[in-house]
Amino acid sequence: MTDHQRAFVQIHCCVALWGFTAILGKLITLPALPLVWWRMLIVIAALALVPKVWRGLRAMSTKLLFSYAGIGVLVSLHWLTFYGAIKLSNASVGATCMALATVFTALIEPRLAHRRFSHRELALGLAVLPGVALVVGGVPHGMRLGILVGALSALFVALFSSLNKRLVHHADPLTVTAVELGAGTVAMTLLAPAMPFLFPAFAGSLFVLPGAHDALYLLALSLACTLLPFALSLVALRHMSAFAAQLAVNLEPVYAIVLAIVLLREQRELSPGFYAGVAIILAAVLLYPLISRPRQLREVDILGNAETTEIPARTIE
Repeated sequence: MTDHQRAFVQIHCCVALWGFTAILGKLITLPALPLVWWRMLIVIAALALVPKVWRGLRAMSTKLLFSYAGIGVLVSLHWLTFYGAIKLSNASVGATCMALATVFTALIEPRLAHRRFSHRELALGLAVLPGVALVVGGVPHGMRLGILVGALSALFVALFSSLNKRLVHHADPLTVTAVELGAGTVAMTLLAPAMPFLFPAFAGSLFVLPGAHDALYLLALSLACTLLPFALSLVALRHMSAFAAQLAVNLEPVYAIVLAIVLLREQRELSPGFYAGVAIILAAVLLYPLISRPRQLREVDILGNAETTEIPARTIE
């Protein structure tokens, strides 16, 4: 198996685990802000027990530390708006909105990751839009605010995955995960006092311990559906573009929708047009590997993605 093929296997394992995040987000009764805060805090607590993370932090330059911290703020904003979208609509709709990240990534990644703009990738990204339109038309009117918030979440995905790709060769994946989620936790803590005024639907107390029901789901969300796939995706992006990874991530709605039907019976809230839109999104995902030939990273690609040649390693969500 080549490095490129192994990266695709790794990213699809991540997507399978991420498929549960929308379901868990719906099952957890906490508002979006404390949900995200606890999710990140649990991951940070687990990473603090790993000696390799501390060694990586000591080896990291101040400039790189702040770069990853900035990306971590974007990650936290993505999660905040993602779970906000789920709370405002449902798990299926919130997960499907992530397909818009394909279009955003096709436009953003070439500039941020210093690679050539691809009209083919843009065309594939645009091919997702009719599916998204059908999805919007297939939900009740009261859920459409959730779609707008989900689209904003998709923009944050494109930004942080493209920036992570630019820094893919700079540090150990677990250390980067610790820095990014640590910065995200700090950002959410600072944002909490203003949230009731900015977006009351997302607000909630951070320092109240969750009940047993929510705590169990938060542990599953944080460890099995966050820590493991987050770190694995950083490894996968060493050998694939952020755009290719994002197309694979478009399969997340499929997993989420199937799980939502089985566990939450959400099919009663959605029309056939919604599922037709999901089918179009899935078709775009399957088309990408057929028209794209894997290529090995050349020296120019490495230089384009790394300002210095430090520890070989990484990056996404």
